[in-house]
Amino acid sequence: MPDAATPRPPYHAEGPRVALRPFRHEDAAEFTARARESADLHRPWLFPPDTRAAYASYARALIEDPARFGHLVCERDGGGIAGFVNVNNIVRGSFQCGALGYGAFAHAAGRGLMSEALALVVRHAFGPLALHRLEANIQPGNGGSLALVRRAGFRREGYSPAMLHVDGAWRDHERWAITAEMPLPPAGDPAPIR
Repeated sequence: MPDAATPRPPYHAEGPRVALRPFRHEDAAEFTARARESADLHRPWLFPPDTRAAYASYARALIEDPARFGHLVCERDGGGIAGFVNVNNIVRGSFQCGALGYGAFAHAAGRGLMSEALALVVRHAFGPLALHRLEANIQPGNGGSLALVRRAGFRREGYSPAMLHVDGAWRDHERWAITAEMPLPPAGDPAPIR
């Protein structure tokens, strides 16, 4: 989907097959098209913005809010957007923690790209972002998401009934986390994070 004539924005982390870069307002058309194509994959767990107006608000928060850092997951072969991994609700001070939100787009699902991307995000969070802890809250029936955090080395820390309001109802969530002292997830042979 990316236009070959448009220069590719710089990446801040690269692995063998994916690279991470921040969200930009100019990504609206590609991101929303991918979100619409992926609705069957995402429902009922995830509702990424699928209109330009919704994307504008979503991207603005990730770009401007210092308590968030959004990573677009791009395929190194061609630069197309494969998914996203956002570090939200960053709390500094004694906590140094962020909460993850992520999703693969349908064309990239099941190819291991998100495992590679999550490993890069964990390294970025514990490196340049100087966090100590990352958390992921996942609905118990979301097997793909649970498998992703297990592969990344997260540990299950608990279960919270009616934790988050998703798709019109309060949903139970499992709480998973990784800290800077834990073994980092394998990331292939990623290029150094800049």
